[in-house]
Amino acid sequence: MRNYHLAPDGARWKLTRENDGTLLFFETKEDAVEGCAAYMGEHPGSLKIHRANGSFEEERTYPRSMDPIETKG
Repeated sequence: MRNYHLAPDGARWKLTRENDGTLLFFETKEDAVEGCAAYMGEHPGSLKIHRANGSFEEERTYPRSMDPIETKG
């Protein structure tokens, strides 16, 4: 499974794929989360979402059926 990160980059947000570099830029975190969901629909993997200060916030797996943890959340 590929790993992706959504993290702040100055005043904007960027989506990166581990070991491959930046893929997309977004102006706001809200736009970034929506844009990443659309992108991940075509590129299965794990998305790690970070806070504005760079710390880890949450992880989402796309498609959901690939999530190894059986939870409803």
